[in-house]
Amino acid sequence: MWSEEILAERPAWRHLASGVVFRRVPGGTFRMGLSEAEVDAVRAIERAGGVGDTIDAFVAGARDAQPVREVRVEPFLTARHPLTVAQVRHWLPGYEDGYAEDESGTARLEDELDELLEALPFRLLSEAEWEYAARAGTTTLTFWGDEKPGEDRLLDDFGDAQMTAAAENAFGLAAMGSANEICADVWIAGFAGAPANATPRIGGGPAPCAAVQLTSIRGKAAMNGCCYCPPPGTNTTSSQRSARSRHYHPAEPGTDARIRGVELT
Repeated sequence: MWSEEILAERPAWRHLASGVVFRRVPGGTFRMGLSEAEVDAVRAIERAGGVGDTIDAFVAGARDAQPVREVRVEPFLTARHPLTVAQVRHWLPGYEDGYAEDESGTARLEDELDELLEALPFRLLSEAEWEYAARAGTTTLTFWGDEKPGEDRLLDDFGDAQMTAAAENAFGLAAMGSANEICADVWIAGFAGAPANATPRIGGGPAPCAAVQLTSIRGKAAMNGCCYCPPPGTNTTSSQRSARSRHYHPAEPGTDARIRGVELT
């Protein structure tokens, strides 16, 4: 069922049936949440003219990623990158993707999300696991630093082995933050009362509706552990995405999202 190999000079574990490649994320402790240093970094990007829109929504929503707190994370195996169209078709043979140009592109799940979650032999990352994996030991705005991430750092196709390897962070994970990714938690504003370990928060969120609406979305445009998404209802162009940071919110109906599985132990 699994094969161990070296991929891009790092250990990897391949799920043979689906082709999904996993990396081992080491356990550790990190500071989860939006620090004032990260807020200042976004303001610096704005002052440098790197923002195509106002950061008012970011500032207003910053408290949803606070207070910063220490979280302990146990080791886990997680997919090297979000599931591709080809990988999703292993479980959903009839899956059609209206966005990806090739089967090696990131699958953007909409109506098929619930069906895929039922079929997957993997679980979803918790928000804490996602942020820990995205930061990969760093404390800057992105794992590259405090500068605005360029479009060349946003990867949504994994057919080119060299480009995929170049997009990896220190944990060997590619495209952390390049797109929305579904996490196991329900959406709850702020971290007050959140667990000190990496278990997902599954109660106290919005009233039940669609599964996507109840789920925290992380990522989009390479913020380090940030949900680099605008608040619900905000339109965002590719140039504006890099001006927004860490706003936790539930997806609206019709929002597409990506999946990065965690191996079940």
